[in-house]
Amino acid sequence: MLKTRIITALILAPSIIAAIYLLPLSWFAGLFFLLAALAANEFAQLAGLSRLWQRAVYVAVLGLLASASWINSDLMLPGLMLGGLLWLAAPMLVVTFPRGRPLVALGWPVALAGMVVCWSAWLALVLIRSAPDGATWLLWSMLLVWGADIGAYFAGRRFGRRKLAPEVSPGKTWEGVWGGALAALALCFGLLLIMQHFEPFWLVLIGLLIALSVFGDLFESVLKRVRGVKDSGKLLPGHGGVLDRIDSLLAVLPWLALILWQIGLAEPAKLL
Repeated sequence: MLKTRIITALILAPSIIAAIYLLPLSWFAGLFFLLAALAANEFAQLAGLSRLWQRAVYVAVLGLLASASWINSDLMLPGLMLGGLLWLAAPMLVVTFPRGRPLVALGWPVALAGMVVCWSAWLALVLIRSAPDGATWLLWSMLLVWGADIGAYFAGRRFGRRKLAPEVSPGKTWEGVWGGALAALALCFGLLLIMQHFEPFWLVLIGLLIALSVFGDLFESVLKRVRGVKDSGKLLPGHGGVLDRIDSLLAVLPWLALILWQIGLAEPAKLL
């Protein structure tokens, strides 16, 4: 399983990075909408939309939202803020689980959350990519998530003792979280220095984004546990579904986009 996981990652990571740096913005937006649509399809399944036509309608609504915000960039900031607020609320579902199971079991809250999550993540990708040094900022966000994930895996295996959220994801430990945080901090700190964008406040922001990445993973784990499935899909060998691979990134992207907008490094109104 680990070998398959590594092979898939070695194929996907360079392909994604190449697309980020080489594609024109419109092609980039189209390609990453396809990824958002695949993630939305898996969200729909986790919400209990088992029929193909239901998931098709769900993805079509996401397409309408993406098209509207591409045509009218004034919709981007509200969409990002909506996604950001959702990710502030998501930790409550994680820390109160399993008491919150009935809410997830209803289905429609998951469907609504999934729509907002996929839309806001796509908005963030487009906004960040359109900014100066946007491609490198996207690489930065991925290094943060990959560093936290890989660091947590190896630190957890070596030092893991105290369970992080045993009711949600029994394999995760606090030692893994701290090991992943150190790896992500080192990678992000180094790239900020290379980009000449480092300021002391970034240390706090990196910490907050790492926390969001952890809760993004745990949030999806809650959804899968309620639905009784191990993976959100089977598209990626060794990784499960698209959602399994990008759950942490979905939580990080809207907030990174809002941060870059707030400090003047990205501007929604000037997208198109």
